[in-house]
Amino acid sequence: MQRDPHTILLRPILSEKTVTLCEDGTRAVFEVAVDANKVEVAKAVETVFEVKVARVNTQRVPGKVKRMGKFSGRRRERKRAVVTLRPGHTLNLFES
Repeated sequence: MQRDPHTILLRPILSEKTVTLCEDGTRAVFEVAVDANKVEVAKAVETVFEVKVARVNTQRVPGKVKRMGKFSGRRRERKRAVVTLRPGHTLNLFES
């Protein structure tokens, strides 16, 4: 059973580093579901944005342990994906 693309792509990551990486429109950076693989991410981007994906690079960020006085907690685990598009396809996340 195929998953809904909106459960795989959680949100675009818009930091100073990712915005400069994506200026030409051939790449985009998304926060994705932790259990999603590269094939699922590529299919989700192709479905939602109607573009063709050349490759996907993923990076898993484990949650850090943080303390507030004597209390200790854990931040959530994250996964991000850098999606590179095929030549001739562009993706602009800032369209109005």
